[in-house]
Amino acid sequence: MITLIRQYQANDLTQLMAAWESANSLAHPFLTSDFVAQVRKDIPSLYLPNADTWVVEVDTDVVGFIALIDNEVGAIFLQPSYHGKQLGKLMMDKAQELHGALELEVFKKNTIGRAFYKKYGFESHQETIHQPSGEVVLRLKFNPNK
Repeated sequence: MITLIRQYQANDLTQLMAAWESANSLAHPFLTSDFVAQVRKDIPSLYLPNADTWVVEVDTDVVGFIALIDNEVGAIFLQPSYHGKQLGKLMMDKAQELHGALELEVFKKNTIGRAFYKKYGFESHQETIHQPSGEVVLRLKFNPNK
């Protein structure tokens, strides 16, 4: 298995979206189909153009990505068949290498994401309502100097 992390390129979009679709449906079954449809439209038109996005490639296939806006992790998604293989950690390590201390929001009901972030060392700092979805989100912070 040859693994590489590199910056997103426009021709990665199809595989990036496939990774998002699979991981999103697994981690976020509580989101409405209307909300998910809007995010699906916003990823290529709004999120990717405004984020520093890195993909993780396994044997030339894009299987996941992390999108950063400064030190904010806007998204991290990985094909579920690659969970538990250290690829999420690889992407988060890249984000930490670039920005040091990191922050993100995760849906409270996203037990998969919350377990990953806890294992990585993120700590919860705030709980709010995510207005577009009406779901509770947790604000998490990672301090590499702890």
